[in-house]
Amino acid sequence: SNIPLFYFYLYLIFISMAEKFINIRFPFEDSKRGFFVEMNQTAKDAVKSDLLHLLFTDKGSRYYLPTFGTNLRRYIFQPNDAPTHNDIVSEIQLEVNTFIPGLKINSIGVTVDPNDENIAIVNVKFSIGDGVFEETDFVEVAISQ
Repeated sequence: SNIPLFYFYLYLIFISMAEKFINIRFPFEDSKRGFFVEMNQTAKDAVKSDLLHLLFTDKGSRYYLPTFGTNLRRYIFQPNDAPTHNDIVSEIQLEVNTFIPGLKINSIGVTVDPNDENIAIVNVKFSIGDGVFEETDFVEVAISQ
């Protein structure tokens, strides 16, 4: 019978109208609500997903927008030293300013992993909002061989 399917679609429409979804959660997760993938419902989570998406996308790999992304993979076999760390910081600042212009970067730190000198840990602290409504968060990414 088509009646139960009709009610299921009605339920999905009702849930979609009652809840606000901003963008796709990154990293991708299966949806528990009947959608294809999980969605973000807060601005902070949406911006964090956008930032992770930008950092993990290799330049040239996105169709119709080949300049989107970063070249962080090219640092995998570079020396894990201050000049390389400065290049990583510059790359992230440039790409965030280009593709997520409303994101306020508070700091970008690149350090050597204390357990493995071949791993660079990148920590990006950011803020969204303005004044009393400002929220801060961070993402941490490891660049390793």
